Amino acid sequence: MPFAIDLFAGGGALSVGLKRAGFSILAAVEIEQHAFATYTANHPEVKAYKQDIRTINGRDLRALVPGGAIDLLAGCPPCQGFTSLTSKYRRYDSRNNLIREMARLVEETKPKTVMMENVPGLAGRGRSLLKEFQDRIEQLGYEVDVDILQVADYGVPQNRRRLVLLAGLGFQVPMPRPTHSKNKNEALAPWRTVRDALSGLTEPITLTEAKERSVFERSNWHLTRSISEKNKLRLIHAKPGATWTAIPEDLRPECHKRGYAGFRNVYGRMSWDEVAPTITGGCTTLSKGRFGHPDMDRTISVREAALLQTLPPDYKIDTRYIEYACNIIGNALPCDFAEAVAKKCLEALLTNVQSRPKDCVKNVTAKELSTTLPDPPYQEAGTTQ
Repeated sequence: MPFAIDLFAGGGALSVGLKRAGFSILAAVEIEQHAFATYTANHPEVKAYKQDIRTINGRDLRALVPGGAIDLLAGCPPCQGFTSLTSKYRRYDSRNNLIREMARLVEETKPKTVMMENVPGLAGRGRSLLKEFQDRIEQLGYEVDVDILQVADYGVPQNRRRLVLLAGLGFQVPMPRPTHSKNKNEALAPWRTVRDALSGLTEPITLTEAKERSVFERSNWHLTRSISEKNKLRLIHAKPGATWTAIPEDLRPECHKRGYAGFRNVYGRMSWDEVAPTITGGCTTLSKGRFGHPDMDRTISVREAALLQTLPPDYKIDTRYIEYACNIIGNALPCDFAEAVAKKCLEALLTNVQSRPKDCVKNVTAKELSTTLPDPPYQEAGTTQ
């Protein structure tokens, strides 16, 4: 089985996609404690490092792999400094430089393939860092391809554009072809919708109710925030798929009155028969996006947000705080999209296995790749200080 390392692992959504694609994950790195707890709860067999990526040594990662040959180094460096949601502030974000740490680990581990995901803004405001990353790994012999993909084209019921960088050491890793289409296309399935992801679920309760009734542990995070009466009135007037302009002016927040023309995708409802808007860490807050339920006077629940990110229905979100739960989900790479991209890495490995570097375990055929390498030894996930 091919071996992968997951950097900036968050709550583990990328690892779900890597596993589905056929990779065995030997190590993951995540510093935020709630995300780390969620990762280890769902991927207990992975050697998980709860520490700053800047303290991770590539030699240690290579030591985890039989023969020292890493097949895929994957990661989603923090992207808040480049997202369109923060672009108007133009503030420097120190997390932007963490992409350099991923480049360093590519240099130190020399994996067969590299997969990096980020916001499209990395090719805009962050283009100098993207070019630096690409130049550094191309000097090592990697062939690099970069594109901006729409996750809805790969079966995710959500409008979310992501920058994807794929690289092979001495060979190309092509981008995955779309499997779904917004327009009628006989060769492709139609985009999956909010209805496809959320229909048939029971009605959630609020987080406050869950704790008062002592049912939080059984809730599976199918919970919402309590909302004000004014926000309920706004939802009553909101139209599925429309902007906040459908709400009478006297019910709008003061900042949205008198000709306001700023963010329009807030205080709205999702539409059953369309893809969801981009799921963010504000996914259960009406003022932070079009996160109203299609026909009920509430926002979507935390679990519903997770389903729109194509996380498994039973995926454990290991925190008692709704803010952290929403951030874990909003920061996730949709699992189905991760799987589609990771499959292209695996296909490229199988196709180009004979051109592997000399430090591989051994030179094997594509057929042998999935059968000759031993399964990694079981290692209890934990904290490395």
